Amino acid sequence: MRQAWRRLTTAVGFALLEHARNRFALVLVVFYIPFWLSMVHWFVDPAPSRFLLRATGRTVTVDAGRLTMISGALNAVTLIVGFMMFMSTFKSLAFDRRLALAGYPRVPLLVAKVAALVLASAATAAYATAVICWYWDPVRPVLLAAGLFSAAVGYGGIGILLGAFLRHELEGMFVIIMTSLLDTMLQNPVSNPGASKDGVQLLPEYGPTQVSVAAGFSGAVPYGHLLLGPLWFAVMWLAATAAFGLRTRSHLPKAPPPVPAPGRADLA
Repeated sequence: MRQAWRRLTTAVGFALLEHARNRFALVLVVFYIPFWLSMVHWFVDPAPSRFLLRATGRTVTVDAGRLTMISGALNAVTLIVGFMMFMSTFKSLAFDRRLALAGYPRVPLLVAKVAALVLASAATAAYATAVICWYWDPVRPVLLAAGLFSAAVGYGGIGILLGAFLRHELEGMFVIIMTSLLDTMLQNPVSNPGASKDGVQLLPEYGPTQVSVAAGFSGAVPYGHLLLGPLWFAVMWLAATAAFGLRTRSHLPKAPPPVPAPGRADLA
């Protein structure tokens, strides 16, 4: 038990150290989130906008500027956390493979990535919520942070999968950026008048968007939608586990079984 705990804490330490070395991601968290939300606050017209809040089954009329600020926060946290988890998984894959071939269990390595993901998602979501609260007062700021956290966790799982599956950095960064941008744009009726059409429920940000908008403009608590982000993570995690196992397996041929030494009867 102590050995398993020691292996886990060692793996978590390496995962957190990998994130700490990613200074570009830290700069994005500190400066990009307030910059992006400030641009939305200054330049988006605060006109009334109708949003289909499927979490409550009704259409609500909200401030377009504040709605876009929520969308901007979702876009920011998904980009940053997805990027962080992709780079962490991608860069540490060779090291993880050497550890696995040396006999280090794969489970602690995978659990360490989850622990790092939870910490990064929680910190980024809390910071984005604080920036939003600087400009206006959401009805339920804690629930808004939970919605942003669920979005970050979902895209973090996507980042882990891409890091374990793809072989080039540019591919993963392109997929994360384009997926997050399209996902956010399609969910927001300000940028997409057809956001109320069926089909958006299949997108990763659907649940977090519903939760975040409900938290910002109503007193509803959509518990079911709050689980959709972690559900996306679970699906991505299972696929990433399979990809991680394939990328860290040994390609050396198995040694032939030992030939038993001849007995005395055989020598006779």
